[in-house]
Amino acid sequence: MSKPSLQLNEAVPLQSENQLKRGLRARHMTMIAIGGSIGTGLFLASGGAISSAGPGGALVAYAAIGIMVFFLMTSLGEMASFMPVTGSFSTYATKFVDPALGFALGWNYWYNWAITLAVELSAGAMVMEFWFPKSSPILWSALFLAILLAINVLSVKGYGEAEYWFAFIKVATIIIFIAVGLLMIFGIMGGESVGFKNFTVKDAPFSGGVMGILGVFMVAGFAFQGTELVGIAAGESENPEKNIPKAIKQVFWRILLFYVLAIFVIGLLIPYTNPNLLHSDIKDVSVSPFTLVFEKAGLAFAASVMNAIILTAVLSAGNSGMYAATRMLWTLAKEGKAPRFLAKVNSRGIPMNALLVTTVIGAAAFLSSLFKNDAVYLWLLNASGMSGFIAWLGIAISHYRFRKAYIAQGRDLNELVYKAKWFPFGPLFSFILCLFVVLGQNYGAFTGGKIDWYGVAVSYIGLPLFIIAWLAYKWIKKTKIVPLEKCDFSSEN
Repeated sequence: MSKPSLQLNEAVPLQSENQLKRGLRARHMTMIAIGGSIGTGLFLASGGAISSAGPGGALVAYAAIGIMVFFLMTSLGEMASFMPVTGSFSTYATKFVDPALGFALGWNYWYNWAITLAVELSAGAMVMEFWFPKSSPILWSALFLAILLAINVLSVKGYGEAEYWFAFIKVATIIIFIAVGLLMIFGIMGGESVGFKNFTVKDAPFSGGVMGILGVFMVAGFAFQGTELVGIAAGESENPEKNIPKAIKQVFWRILLFYVLAIFVIGLLIPYTNPNLLHSDIKDVSVSPFTLVFEKAGLAFAASVMNAIILTAVLSAGNSGMYAATRMLWTLAKEGKAPRFLAKVNSRGIPMNALLVTTVIGAAAFLSSLFKNDAVYLWLLNASGMSGFIAWLGIAISHYRFRKAYIAQGRDLNELVYKAKWFPFGPLFSFILCLFVVLGQNYGAFTGGKIDWYGVAVSYIGLPLFIIAWLAYKWIKKTKIVPLEKCDFSSEN
């Protein structure tokens, strides 16, 4: 008898006791949805976006990407509330588009978060250098890896509870920031009233023209990545039919309040010409736009407080990365698209083998960053950079096919627990704008008169890897696009 761990072509028949457990409550799902995309993209990179495109240009770019993400989340919400499975868009693509697309999306997403785990381990060590400049970064990264592993080993509720408090801290920070900022704008705090003078200084509110706004599109896209985590968590939600729609409905208000309003406040209080806004590295927390505003308000220890908040965001991203990658790898194994031993689940509902493999790969990628020649790490990082956008494309395509198949099979749309509005505009708009962002990752490599082929390779390496995985599975398994009348609406987790 051949070893089962080497068979990739058969789905694994799992018993009820070998399943994930639905341990995520409504408050967990809501905070996963709200906190999924709040991180260094807002706390640090927002300053660079305002510097590049001016406050008005940054607002336009973030709002446009925010609208796209809103439609993507309503698309995901419709499918996830109807079919709450851990495989999320990978499973939806398999059922409603093509098994080969589901295979490529699943491995693409697992890789993205496994590498993100390595990035966050490095970032966590850099954050700690703020307080302990002579300490060993390897020790801090090892400690953080042990903490994240422990959280994910305990139970799915452990992940949900950790993410709840991580998100709570981030949300509270943004609310306080906006409140303080508004008080400063009207002169109640920090001295004289600022008003709108910084919003119109020199070329503001729009600087850099259309190309400046397009450049911020990429930054905004990266900032919003992570919102789709609520779809992965749907398979372990206590009451997905009720909790998922509730969590999805939070997305629009989060986009409006946490990103657009925060950037508006920064743009009013700090001129886009301020050189400090150019610094968006995690080592430059002292010149984070949030730190600058808090210091301007006269709040002591602003840099230390923001450094702690950014550490929270880093650990949150690492926690989510470990969780999402583990669940996606488990799903791939369960569907016969990964080694079968990865589908094993322990008595607490934790896919331990998938968790350990993900941890080892993330740690190995992190270790590769420590070598003097870090070319391998940079290529790994760049290959993962496009993965989030590819996942979003998969959501848009899958939802379009889901709705078409639902109608083609004579089902009543009114029976859907949650129905995405403005179909088919939502998924089509999301697909077009997301594809535009994917193709424009490094448009500068094509505009200098001579094509920068190395820049093209570094920026777009994730795209051919995804296409190769898709076409290779399609060729080996001879898969075809699933006819609308034969799309499988059965829900198995």
